[in-house]
Amino acid sequence: MSRELPTLFLIGPTGAGKTTVGRLLAAKLKRVCLDLDEEIELRCGADIPWIFDVEGEAGFRDRESRVLAELASQPDVIISTGAGVVLRPENRAILEANRRAVIWLKVDLKTQYDRLKHDKNRPLLQVDDPKAKLRAMATERDPLYAGCAGIQVPTGKASPASVVRRIVDALEED
Repeated sequence: MSRELPTLFLIGPTGAGKTTVGRLLAAKLKRVCLDLDEEIELRCGADIPWIFDVEGEAGFRDRESRVLAELASQPDVIISTGAGVVLRPENRAILEANRRAVIWLKVDLKTQYDRLKHDKNRPLLQVDDPKAKLRAMATERDPLYAGCAGIQVPTGKASPASVVRRIVDALEED
C-alpha cells in the first residue's frame, strides 16, 4: 500500500500526537517521517523556543513555510507539521493541493491540556492561562484544519497505535 500513497501530511493542534503518530504510521507504511519542527531546528541549529525568542513568531513562521514547501516535494514521506502551519495562506495552499493526503488529528481541549500542562517547550503556551490560549487557538485554527484535511481522525484517549489503525483504514477506503 505505501507505494501507492502520496506524501502524507499530519495536521492538528499542539498535543494531538502528530509526532508520535507520524513515527508509528511511518513504520507501519515503511516510510520516513519528517517532523517539521525538528527539521526547522536542525536547519537553524536552535530549538523552537529560542527561535521564537530571537525572531518572534513571524520569523518562525517564515522558516516553517520555507521548510514545508521543500519537504512537501519529497516523495514517499510522512510530514508531521506544527500546529500553526495552517496560519499561513501559502502553507494552506500546499495542504489543500494535497487534501486527500492531509490527516487532521483532532483532540479535545481537556486531553490536550492534560498532555501539555507541564510542557515548557511550547512558546505560545507560556502564558498565565494556557487552557484559555488552547481554546483561542482552536477557535482560530479548527476551521483552517477542516479546510485543508481530507481525513479527520479523533485521537482523544485512544492509543497512538489505535490512531494509526484508524488512519490506515481511512487511507484504504479512499
